[in-house]
Amino acid sequence: MNKRLIISLMLVIAMLSNVSFAQRRAAKAEEKGYRFTPVVELPATPVKNQASTGTCWCFATVSFIESELLRKGKGEHDLSEMFIVRHNYINRMRDNYLRRGKGNLSQGSLSHNVMRVISEQGIVPEEAYTGINYDSKNHNHREFSRFIEAIGKVPVDLKRESPEYWKLVNSLLDIYLGPLPESFTYLEQTFTPVSFAESLEINPDDYVEITSFNHFPFYTTFPLEVPDNWAHAHFYNVPIDELIEIMDYSLHNGYTVNWDGDVSEKGFSHANGVAINPDVAAPVDTYSTTDRARFEAMTTTERLDEVYKFEGPFPEINVTQEKRQEGYEAFVTTDDHLMHVTGIVQDQNGTKYYITKNSWGTERNKFGGYLNMSESYVRAKTIFIMVHKDAVPGHIREKLGF
Repeated sequence: MNKRLIISLMLVIAMLSNVSFAQRRAAKAEEKGYRFTPVVELPATPVKNQASTGTCWCFATVSFIESELLRKGKGEHDLSEMFIVRHNYINRMRDNYLRRGKGNLSQGSLSHNVMRVISEQGIVPEEAYTGINYDSKNHNHREFSRFIEAIGKVPVDLKRESPEYWKLVNSLLDIYLGPLPESFTYLEQTFTPVSFAESLEINPDDYVEITSFNHFPFYTTFPLEVPDNWAHAHFYNVPIDELIEIMDYSLHNGYTVNWDGDVSEKGFSHANGVAINPDVAAPVDTYSTTDRARFEAMTTTERLDEVYKFEGPFPEINVTQEKRQEGYEAFVTTDDHLMHVTGIVQDQNGTKYYITKNSWGTERNKFGGYLNMSESYVRAKTIFIMVHKDAVPGHIREKLGF
């Protein structure tokens, strides 16, 4: 074998070694992080930004309605959240007065409040009512909401809602959100808010809110005891397994899901694009082979620190009805935030997650404002969902009586 041939073989071996090392390094890097495979992905409109407001309830529900319009072949529409928010303030200020100041004048509400406004007042596109009538590019209700709360106290103290009071309320709403349009031109047609809602053919009566708590009988309705349910709306109650069944049936049959729940947990990380419910006390043999020895030697605190690096999947808690109830009654599971579920993915271990569209803009994570919530997280932290009646499996609909 001549010297040139030997040198050539050595170069080839070196190149193969480098490729092999590069592949191993890439494989090692791939071990960290979440790798998601799509199962169901449903159409949704672009992510919006509620910015400095507590109006997630409206952004999530409007996003849900916009996907319903896509599903129904009505095209893509950008609907006005602040048109809903404005009318909702009128409704809740009236409610607060009748409850002698014991109502809720904060910024939060729930999905049924959106449907009520559409039923009574209609809806408009975003271009007809942006709801920003002040010097800001983004929504900001910090000052505005404080005036609402201050003004709302006056008629309660005086035991009278005068005409002047309502003029003042509407003037405040005009100043911050802008005067309401009586009519507008959209897609070369002239509409009123009511006629526009009629053209979209969204029937609020087609949608139901469903929860899962065992302090009320299943397959009945009850008023959820959360502060933002100031309207004391009743929710259908089903076992948690059936609530998950409804979500899965909905998504697999082309219907998105409006979701309300707790996002205050450390396992909820919008920045990392996941919401997880890790079981750090799980037997070590449930971890991947490479991690078993390492985790065997760790304390619970050390395991938690490792989990919340969000570098990859971990075993998750098996959430039973009883465990879910414990969280609610201990005020650990709280009504924090509404978002819009648009699909399902699986991680590299086969764990199911729900694709979730948030309303915190597109810049706060590298996933364009989306995140994936694990099934365990959803089982533990859901307060309620809203779905189309047809998105509920027939055997559950029969139990619920609709």
